[in-house]
Amino acid sequence: MGIHIKTGSEIEGMRTAGRLAAEVLDIVREHVRPGVTTEELDRICHDHITRVQHAVPAPLNYHGFPKSICASVNHQVCHGIPGPRALKDGDIVNLDITVIKDGWHGDTSKMFFAGKPSVLARRVTQIAYECMCIGIEMVRPGVHLGDLGHAMQRHAESHGMSVVREYCGHGIGRVFHEEPQVLHYGSPGTGIVLEPGMTFTIEPMVNAGKRFVKLLPDGWTVITKDRSLSAQWEHTVLVTDGGFEVLTRTPGADL
Repeated sequence: MGIHIKTGSEIEGMRTAGRLAAEVLDIVREHVRPGVTTEELDRICHDHITRVQHAVPAPLNYHGFPKSICASVNHQVCHGIPGPRALKDGDIVNLDITVIKDGWHGDTSKMFFAGKPSVLARRVTQIAYECMCIGIEMVRPGVHLGDLGHAMQRHAESHGMSVVREYCGHGIGRVFHEEPQVLHYGSPGTGIVLEPGMTFTIEPMVNAGKRFVKLLPDGWTVITKDRSLSAQWEHTVLVTDGGFEVLTRTPGADL
Protein backbone atom coordinates (compact mmCIF):
# COMPACT_ATOMS: atom_id res chain seq x y z
CA MET A 1 0.00 0.00 0.00
CA GLY A 2 1.39 3.37 -1.01
CA ILE A 3 1.39 6.63 0.89
CA HIS A 4 -1.96 8.40 0.84
CA ILE A 5 -1.54 12.13 0.25
CA LYS A 6 -4.40 14.02 1.91
CA THR A 7 -6.05 17.09 0.43
CA GLY A 8 -8.94 19.43 1.17
CA SER A 9 -11.75 17.81 3.12
CA GLU A 10 -9.51 14.88 4.06
CA ILE A 11 -7.17 17.22 5.92
CA GLU A 12 -10.16 18.82 7.64
CA GLY A 13 -11.28 15.37 8.76
CA MET A 14 -7.83 14.69 10.16
CA ARG A 15 -7.84 18.04 11.98
CA THR A 16 -11.13 17.19 13.66
CA ALA A 17 -9.99 13.73 14.75
CA GLY A 18 -6.69 15.13 15.99
CA ARG A 19 -8.41 17.85 18.01
CA LEU A 20 -10.67 15.31 19.69
CA ALA A 21 -7.75 13.03 20.59
CA ALA A 22 -5.93 15.97 22.18
CA GLU A 23 -9.08 16.86 24.11
CA VAL A 24 -9.20 13.40 25.70
CA LEU A 25 -5.69 13.82 27.10
CA ASP A 26 -6.71 17.20 28.49
CA ILE A 27 -9.77 15.87 30.30
CA VAL A 28 -8.02 12.83 31.78
CA ARG A 29 -5.06 14.81 33.14
CA GLU A 30 -6.70 15.75 36.46
CA HIS A 31 -7.54 12.10 37.16
CA VAL A 32 -3.94 10.82 37.01
CA ARG A 33 -2.90 10.58 40.67
CA PRO A 34 -1.78 7.95 43.18
CA GLY A 35 -4.53 5.44 43.88
CA VAL A 36 -6.30 5.62 40.54
CA THR A 37 -6.26 2.45 38.44
CA THR A 38 -5.38 2.44 34.77
CA GLU A 39 -8.76 0.73 34.24
CA GLU A 40 -10.47 3.81 35.72
CA LEU A 41 -8.50 6.06 33.39
CA ASP A 42 -9.59 3.89 30.47
CA ARG A 43 -13.24 4.22 31.52
CA ILE A 44 -12.99 8.02 31.79
CA CYS A 45 -11.49 8.26 28.31
CA HIS A 46 -13.91 5.75 26.81
CA ASP A 47 -16.93 7.57 28.18
CA HIS A 48 -15.72 10.95 26.92
CA ILE A 49 -14.95 9.63 23.44
CA THR A 50 -18.21 7.76 23.02
CA ARG A 51 -20.71 9.90 24.95
CA VAL A 52 -19.36 13.43 24.56
CA GLN A 53 -17.45 13.32 21.28
CA HIS A 54 -19.73 10.71 19.67
CA ALA A 55 -16.59 9.13 18.28
CA VAL A 56 -14.91 5.72 18.41
CA PRO A 57 -11.88 4.69 20.51
CA ALA A 58 -9.69 3.10 17.84
CA PRO A 59 -7.74 0.67 20.08
CA LEU A 60 -10.88 -1.12 21.34
CA ASN A 61 -11.00 -4.55 19.64
CA TYR A 62 -8.18 -3.53 17.26
CA HIS A 63 -6.65 -6.94 16.49
CA GLY A 64 -8.17 -8.07 19.78
CA PHE A 65 -6.92 -5.26 22.05
CA PRO A 66 -9.40 -5.28 24.96
CA LYS A 67 -9.46 -1.62 26.05
CA SER A 68 -10.07 1.87 24.64
CA ILE A 69 -6.65 3.37 25.45
CA CYS A 70 -3.12 2.14 26.08
CA ALA A 71 -1.68 2.86 29.53
CA SER A 72 2.03 2.10 29.95
CA VAL A 73 3.52 2.51 33.44
CA ASN A 74 7.19 2.97 34.41
CA HIS A 75 9.21 0.28 32.56
CA GLN A 76 6.33 -0.51 30.21
CA VAL A 77 7.34 0.91 26.83
CA CYS A 78 4.03 0.83 24.96
CA HIS A 79 0.69 -0.93 24.46
CA GLY A 80 0.05 -1.45 28.17
CA ILE A 81 -3.44 -2.87 28.81
CA PRO A 82 -5.41 -0.87 31.41
CA GLY A 83 -6.31 -2.98 34.43
CA PRO A 84 -6.85 -3.02 38.21
CA ARG A 85 -3.32 -1.84 38.99
CA ALA A 86 -3.41 1.35 41.08
CA LEU A 87 -0.82 4.02 40.35
CA LYS A 88 1.64 4.68 43.18
CA ASP A 89 3.28 7.94 44.19
CA GLY A 90 6.17 8.52 41.79
CA ASP A 91 4.84 6.38 38.94
CA ILE A 92 5.03 7.71 35.41
CA VAL A 93 2.44 6.65 32.85
CA ASN A 94 1.99 7.11 29.13
CA LEU A 95 -1.63 7.39 28.02
CA ASP A 96 -2.05 6.72 24.30
CA ILE A 97 -5.29 7.92 22.70
CA THR A 98 -6.59 7.30 19.20
CA VAL A 99 -10.00 8.64 18.22
CA ILE A 100 -11.93 7.84 15.05
CA LYS A 101 -14.33 10.56 13.92
CA ASP A 102 -16.20 10.29 10.63
CA GLY A 103 -13.72 7.63 9.54
CA TRP A 104 -10.57 9.65 10.29
CA HIS A 105 -8.00 8.83 12.99
CA GLY A 106 -6.28 11.19 15.44
CA ASP A 107 -3.45 9.59 17.43
CA THR A 108 -1.55 11.14 20.33
CA SER A 109 0.03 10.30 23.68
CA LYS A 110 1.54 12.07 26.67
CA MET A 111 3.44 11.24 29.82
CA PHE A 112 1.82 11.92 33.18
CA PHE A 113 3.19 11.87 36.72
CA ALA A 114 1.31 10.28 39.61
CA GLY A 115 2.50 12.24 42.61
CA LYS A 116 6.16 13.18 42.78
CA PRO A 117 8.41 11.38 40.29
CA SER A 118 12.10 10.65 40.77
CA VAL A 119 14.79 12.78 39.16
CA LEU A 120 15.45 10.00 36.63
CA ALA A 121 11.74 9.70 35.82
CA ARG A 122 11.54 13.42 35.13
CA ARG A 123 14.69 13.25 33.05
CA VAL A 124 13.67 10.38 30.77
CA THR A 125 10.26 11.98 30.33
CA GLN A 126 11.84 15.29 29.34
CA ILE A 127 14.35 13.73 26.94
CA ALA A 128 11.58 11.76 25.21
CA TYR A 129 9.57 14.96 24.84
CA GLU A 130 12.58 16.80 23.41
CA CYS A 131 13.17 13.97 20.93
CA MET A 132 9.60 14.25 19.68
CA CYS A 133 9.88 18.03 19.35
CA ILE A 134 13.16 17.74 17.45
CA GLY A 135 11.58 15.30 15.00
CA ILE A 136 8.46 17.40 14.49
CA GLU A 137 10.34 20.65 13.98
CA MET A 138 12.36 19.09 11.15
CA VAL A 139 9.24 18.19 9.15
CA ARG A 140 8.97 19.99 5.84
CA PRO A 141 8.85 19.03 2.14
CA GLY A 142 12.11 17.64 0.79
CA VAL A 143 13.40 16.26 4.10
CA HIS A 144 14.17 12.54 4.39
CA LEU A 145 12.54 10.56 7.19
CA GLY A 146 16.00 9.26 8.05
CA ASP A 147 17.02 12.83 8.92
CA LEU A 148 14.33 12.95 11.60
CA GLY A 149 15.24 9.54 13.00
CA HIS A 150 18.93 10.37 13.14
CA ALA A 151 18.31 13.62 15.00
CA MET A 152 16.04 11.98 17.59
CA GLN A 153 18.44 9.09 18.15
CA ARG A 154 21.41 11.43 18.50
CA HIS A 155 19.62 13.56 21.09
CA ALA A 156 18.59 10.59 23.25
CA GLU A 157 21.99 8.95 23.10
CA SER A 158 23.82 12.21 23.86
CA HIS A 159 21.99 12.13 27.22
CA GLY A 160 22.97 8.54 27.96
CA MET A 161 19.59 7.11 26.94
CA SER A 162 18.43 4.86 24.13
CA VAL A 163 15.69 4.75 21.48
CA VAL A 164 13.52 1.68 21.04
CA ARG A 165 13.84 0.30 17.50
CA GLU A 166 11.17 -2.40 17.37
CA TYR A 167 8.27 0.09 17.35
CA CYS A 168 7.87 3.22 15.30
CA GLY A 169 5.60 6.00 14.11
CA HIS A 170 3.30 5.42 11.16
CA GLY A 171 1.20 6.98 8.48
CA ILE A 172 -2.38 7.55 9.54
CA GLY A 173 -5.66 8.61 7.99
CA ARG A 174 -8.74 6.49 7.35
CA VAL A 175 -6.47 3.59 8.29
CA PHE A 176 -5.02 3.41 11.82
CA HIS A 177 -1.58 2.29 10.61
CA GLU A 178 -0.59 3.02 7.03
CA GLU A 179 2.57 3.94 5.14
CA PRO A 180 5.11 5.30 5.82
CA GLN A 181 6.87 3.81 8.81
CA VAL A 182 8.51 6.57 10.85
CA LEU A 183 11.66 5.31 12.57
CA HIS A 184 13.05 7.23 15.54
CA TYR A 185 16.62 6.30 14.65
CA GLY A 186 18.50 6.18 11.39
CA SER A 187 20.94 7.81 9.01
CA PRO A 188 20.71 11.23 7.33
CA GLY A 189 19.64 11.19 3.70
CA THR A 190 17.80 7.88 3.94
CA GLY A 191 14.12 6.99 3.85
CA ILE A 192 11.29 8.57 1.92
CA VAL A 193 11.26 12.25 1.04
CA LEU A 194 8.45 14.20 2.70
CA GLU A 195 5.72 15.75 0.55
CA PRO A 196 2.83 18.11 1.38
CA GLY A 197 -0.29 16.21 2.38
CA MET A 198 1.46 13.36 4.17
CA THR A 199 0.11 12.62 7.65
CA PHE A 200 1.96 10.45 10.14
CA THR A 201 2.81 10.08 13.81
CA ILE A 202 6.09 10.88 15.49
CA GLU A 203 6.24 8.95 18.76
CA PRO A 204 9.75 8.19 20.07
CA MET A 205 10.06 5.65 22.87
CA VAL A 206 13.12 6.51 24.98
CA ASN A 207 14.58 4.21 27.62
CA ALA A 208 16.65 5.34 30.59
CA GLY A 209 18.70 2.15 30.13
CA LYS A 210 19.41 -0.02 27.12
CA ARG A 211 17.15 -0.06 24.06
CA PHE A 212 16.19 -3.73 24.23
CA VAL A 213 12.57 -4.68 24.90
CA LYS A 214 10.41 -7.76 25.27
CA LEU A 215 6.75 -8.57 24.76
CA LEU A 216 4.78 -9.89 27.73
CA PRO A 217 2.62 -13.03 27.49
CA ASP A 218 -0.54 -10.89 27.14
CA GLY A 219 0.60 -10.32 23.56
CA TRP A 220 0.48 -6.52 23.83
CA THR A 221 2.46 -5.00 26.68
CA VAL A 222 6.06 -4.18 25.79
CA ILE A 223 8.61 -3.66 28.60
CA THR A 224 12.29 -2.79 28.81
CA LYS A 225 14.44 -5.90 29.16
CA ASP A 226 16.58 -4.29 31.85
CA ARG A 227 13.47 -2.94 33.66
CA SER A 228 14.67 0.63 33.16
CA LEU A 229 12.14 3.44 32.94
CA SER A 230 10.73 4.29 29.52
CA ALA A 231 8.90 7.37 28.25
CA GLN A 232 7.01 8.22 25.07
CA TRP A 233 5.24 11.22 23.54
CA GLU A 234 3.27 11.24 20.31
CA HIS A 235 1.66 13.66 17.90
CA THR A 236 -0.03 13.29 14.53
CA VAL A 237 1.64 15.62 12.03
CA LEU A 238 0.67 16.99 8.61
CA VAL A 239 3.35 18.00 6.10
CA THR A 240 2.38 21.42 4.71
CA ASP A 241 3.77 23.39 1.79
CA GLY A 242 6.01 25.37 4.12
CA GLY A 243 6.67 22.96 6.99
CA PHE A 244 4.31 21.15 9.34
CA GLU A 245 1.06 21.32 11.27
CA VAL A 246 0.58 19.36 14.50
CA LEU A 247 -2.95 17.99 14.23
CA THR A 248 -3.11 16.77 17.85
CA ARG A 249 -1.86 19.91 19.55
CA THR A 250 -4.14 21.45 22.17
CA PRO A 251 -5.07 24.98 21.01
CA GLY A 252 -2.72 27.53 22.57
CA ALA A 253 -0.39 24.87 24.00
CA ASP A 254 3.23 24.07 23.24
CA LEU A 255 3.99 20.79 21.48
